[in-house]
Amino acid sequence: MPQPRQRSEDDRYGFDETTNYLTSALSKLVPNWLARRAVSVSVDTPKDSYRRGEPVEIVVEFKNRLPLPVSVPTAERRLWEWRVDDVLEATDEPRYVDRSPGSIAFRGGERKRVVNRWNGRFRRAEGVDGLPAFEPAAPGEHTISVSLTTDRDDRPEDSTTITVE
Repeated sequence: MPQPRQRSEDDRYGFDETTNYLTSALSKLVPNWLARRAVSVSVDTPKDSYRRGEPVEIVVEFKNRLPLPVSVPTAERRLWEWRVDDVLEATDEPRYVDRSPGSIAFRGGERKRVVNRWNGRFRRAEGVDGLPAFEPAAPGEHTISVSLTTDRDDRPEDSTTITVE
């Protein structure tokens, strides 16, 4: 019987996963190129329009479209990423991420859903007195994009557009 995985500090994306050794073994039979194409990514927000500085709930879903288990290799330990207007997690601060490869596994037909929140502001590394500064997103359209962190151009990704008033 699968054992629940203990939530640890490095499980920052909240996938409620269990260790399933059969899934792990079978997923090795699916080639990486097919596994990447089998996984779809979708991103959505509850509303299309937000007031300036209002938090935005980002709903992300990953789905294995195959009835077989797959494992998608990632270029780093960060399995997936979200961006606002091509700014990673809406901050321009330098990121110190373990650059060793990782992978994200899916059972046949499995969906993984994550709800994240963007505070509606961009964090800038250089603020007043060298401290980080937050500035609300400018009025207009902004693109929120999500992708798996594979090192390929054909990585699974999706985007949605919101309007800030």
